[in-house]
Amino acid sequence: MNALMLVGCAIVVFLAAYTIYGRWLVKTWGIDETAATPAQRFEDGQDYAPASRFTVFAHQFSSITGAGPVTGPIIAAMFGWLPAFLWLLVGGVFFGAVQDFSALYASVRNEGRSMGMLIEQYIGKTGRRLFLLFCWLFTLLVIAAFADIVANTFNGFAKDGSLAVPNAAAASISMLYIFVAMGFGLFIRRMKPSGAVKFFVAIALIVAMLAVGISYPLYFDATVWRYVVFAYCFIAAVLPMWFLMQPRDYLSVFLLLGMVAGAVLGVLIANPVIEMPAFVAFEVKGQSLFPILFITIACGAVSGFHSLVSSGTSSKSIENERDMLPVGYGAMLVESLLGVVALVIVCSAATGGHLPDGTPFQIFAGAVSGFFVEFGLPKHVAACIMTMCVSALAMTTIDSVARIGRMSFQELLAPSEGEAEGAAARLLRNKYVATAITLALGYLLCLAGYMSIWPLFGAANQLLASLVLISIAVFLRTTERKGWMLYVPMTFMFLVTMSALVMSVYGIIGKLMNGGFVFLVDGLQLLLALALMTLALLVVKHCAAELVTGKAEHEARTDM
Repeated sequence: MNALMLVGCAIVVFLAAYTIYGRWLVKTWGIDETAATPAQRFEDGQDYAPASRFTVFAHQFSSITGAGPVTGPIIAAMFGWLPAFLWLLVGGVFFGAVQDFSALYASVRNEGRSMGMLIEQYIGKTGRRLFLLFCWLFTLLVIAAFADIVANTFNGFAKDGSLAVPNAAAASISMLYIFVAMGFGLFIRRMKPSGAVKFFVAIALIVAMLAVGISYPLYFDATVWRYVVFAYCFIAAVLPMWFLMQPRDYLSVFLLLGMVAGAVLGVLIANPVIEMPAFVAFEVKGQSLFPILFITIACGAVSGFHSLVSSGTSSKSIENERDMLPVGYGAMLVESLLGVVALVIVCSAATGGHLPDGTPFQIFAGAVSGFFVEFGLPKHVAACIMTMCVSALAMTTIDSVARIGRMSFQELLAPSEGEAEGAAARLLRNKYVATAITLALGYLLCLAGYMSIWPLFGAANQLLASLVLISIAVFLRTTERKGWMLYVPMTFMFLVTMSALVMSVYGIIGKLMNGGFVFLVDGLQLLLALALMTLALLVVKHCAAELVTGKAEHEARTDM
């Protein structure tokens, strides 16, 4: 199979989906371009911070595009390229993009409230607390997994003790990104430059940071970088959005989009041939296509985490409702395209139907950096840039999830309307205390290592997607909007993820019976898996009751 044909097909499908299906959703649910958005009505210089369409798109895309769209499709290629390719197309268009857009839409239409607070409004207090507890536990998994990815990516020393220059250079560039982003944020806040000026300044800063970082790499081991990453997460979670996260994401998105464009251009020029079979088998290496394929490919098809970004941060930055389609639906389709490109490039590098050795990131980065070398970049520079792109995928996710985790913890302990807040709850809801608790628990999970956390993270992520979809279906039904397009995605994802969690629990119990059980790793995962399953069933019970009856426990408090 020709790789260019697959990428071209994906681009056509995604463009058609955005133009036809995305706009149909906008028309069906309705938007008001003259309405004041939550970002404008509640601007506080902290979480509510109105920004331009591209700035919010940059934040959304940078936050949702983590390790998943590269890692998932490459791992799932063990079943053959066709199942992975089809799931990226179908999942991206009808599952993921719909979820991201609908979560953003529901939040913007309800004062920028997060999914948990929306559930209280349309389903009830119990549903809200259960969902927020689920979300908070989920953010701990994301923080742990991505912090470990970043720390190991920044590790300046190879296994044999030699210097890993690309890793150290990426670390140096990433540190520069943090401080430069804050200066860039102040520049935007004070000077209010035009879009063109902001663009050219950003490009100049990116080039300068790449040059300085490559010239002056930082050599520290993964342990040191783990501390640094968690310290950065704390800062990002408490600083105003406009000061760090928005400008950092704005700067990062050019790097990420450049990586996607470079990969697509490389496929266009090289026109490689897919060396993997279209379909291998329904069971490979003891793994069944159902449900593993749909758990493995999360980001790129559908990811529950995206809804937390849509309703947790992006909805508080939208300055016009017409921006919701490109931010919610469009950003997801670009991520799906990245998943397709990663799948195609790696399958083209296969030999005899087998993928090259190395981690998915290493394989992908090596292939794309090879394209950059063909474009004229020195091999060393290309390797450093690709390593930086890979780390940026995780860094721009982990700072967002740290903030979302802090907010979920605060909302979990927040009193409902008419309830008094105790002194202990007030202390725990302090943003510094809430952030410290969230990151401390995330750090403990991080010690188990990325590979130990990822399977549970994948299942929990997709389970969250099903819970979000059913919650939004309740919102749409309650506000007399069409929601039938969510029924198949939410049912399918619930069945997939509950099946995967049951299999995960069964595997951990097997370790316990065989003597290979380690409490810090397996025990914690078992407790989390059981807790997530229980919480999910309870949330679905509450949501399903409202969905069937069509009656909300609480009347909407805002103008729909």
